[in-house]
Amino acid sequence: MQPLLQRGGQRLVRCAPRALTLVRRHGTDGHGRGTDHPAPPGAARTPSVPMVSRMYQPANLREGGQESELTCRSQRLMQQAGLIHPSSPGCYYYLPATVRAMEKLVRLIDQEMQAIGGQKLDMPSLCSAELWRTSERWDLMGKELFRLQDRHGADYCLGPTHEETVTTLVAHQASLSYRQLPLLLYQVTRKFRDEPKPRFGLLRGREFYMKDMYSFDVSEEAARRTYESVCHAYDMLFSRLGLRCVQVQADTGNIGGTLSHEFQLPADIGEDRLLVCGSCSFSANVETLPSGKTDCPRCHTGTLAESKGIEVGHTFYLGTKYSRIFNATFSNHQNQAVVSEMGCYGLGVTRILAAAVEVMSTEEAIRWPGLLSPYQVCIILPKKGSKVAEESGASAEGLVHALQESLPRLRGEVVLDDRNQMTIGKRLKDANRLGYPYVVVVGQGALEETPRFEVICQQTDETMFLSKDGLVDLLGRVETV
Repeated sequence: MQPLLQRGGQRLVRCAPRALTLVRRHGTDGHGRGTDHPAPPGAARTPSVPMVSRMYQPANLREGGQESELTCRSQRLMQQAGLIHPSSPGCYYYLPATVRAMEKLVRLIDQEMQAIGGQKLDMPSLCSAELWRTSERWDLMGKELFRLQDRHGADYCLGPTHEETVTTLVAHQASLSYRQLPLLLYQVTRKFRDEPKPRFGLLRGREFYMKDMYSFDVSEEAARRTYESVCHAYDMLFSRLGLRCVQVQADTGNIGGTLSHEFQLPADIGEDRLLVCGSCSFSANVETLPSGKTDCPRCHTGTLAESKGIEVGHTFYLGTKYSRIFNATFSNHQNQAVVSEMGCYGLGVTRILAAAVEVMSTEEAIRWPGLLSPYQVCIILPKKGSKVAEESGASAEGLVHALQESLPRLRGEVVLDDRNQMTIGKRLKDANRLGYPYVVVVGQGALEETPRFEVICQQTDETMFLSKDGLVDLLGRVETV
């Protein structure tokens, strides 16, 4: 691809095989030619603009290819688009665009967890069997636990959750005071579970990312307040993502405790069966109610209707189950050692990502929650050899420069589809399939006295023609994280 036309002392040059970067000319040589000098150390650098032709996004299935193993929409769309690639049963490569989306999701989670006082840490994935035997979960977990031995014959597991580990950590702090509580510790790490039948892509895998938080409180009353605070933070997170999640009464399972709720995203592909009252807000997993029950246990007048859901979050009030076993205590106001009241709270990071794609996409095209889209804007350049390509270079360059300079938060969020050997129609089809929220086409309108650009809002299916200033105004309202 040839460099775009120079304009106003600026030009687009290829600075690396992966990107185009705006570079300013700093002077001329003895023949009047401009020279590019490297920026001095510490100087601000103009962010590079990613190019579609350089992105590592291999398509795993061509049109008409075998799809028999792709059992749900999100798996099919993400594999066909080159967002994930299967490694072994239940394990996937997360390719660059997916990693970008996941990083955005983790930033959102960090914001909501830290807003309620959460402190982020990182715990070992390799967990000692002694801790799990102490809590009696080594045998209780059965075959779901990935187990291994070191060279000395010591038993370990790959942690599917970290109640034992975090409680042991807190128990080692002998000087923990009631003034330091509530203590909310969380991490976002890979988890491992030996699923008997991994399926549905990222919805049910053997290796996955999860946010797990653990709370320590001075009393049951305080612990329940923390529990409600975390549930509210989850509601805020899903609201920001535009996902209609339902908080349902749930079983405590092998984690234990006396109170538990799941956050379910209604979906036909979901593996959980939910009962929801049509008259009040009561909802529950069918596992928690007597078989065949149709009357609402809360309002006693409504009827429970069954639906399916994808579990994307789970909360537990644990009481003193783990803190008593591992002696996780704090000093109260009388300087007496008291056992902490605990809670634990999980979010399936990769599952949220896949579930969002599952419920928001069409059969042919990915649609992301706006905040999670790997890139917010895709600019499609004219086809090589066309009149538009020959005469609109300055307009295209000015557009990229205007977006970078006027909208700093969109830096790194704009991608150029530079595959100018392809028709605009073909590239529009690809852009639709990948789900960029905004697609900008440099077409015939770019040749007008006041250049205009075709803008497609993929979330609303709306098409408009805007000047550069109009486009800057529109994209200035785009939220990023």
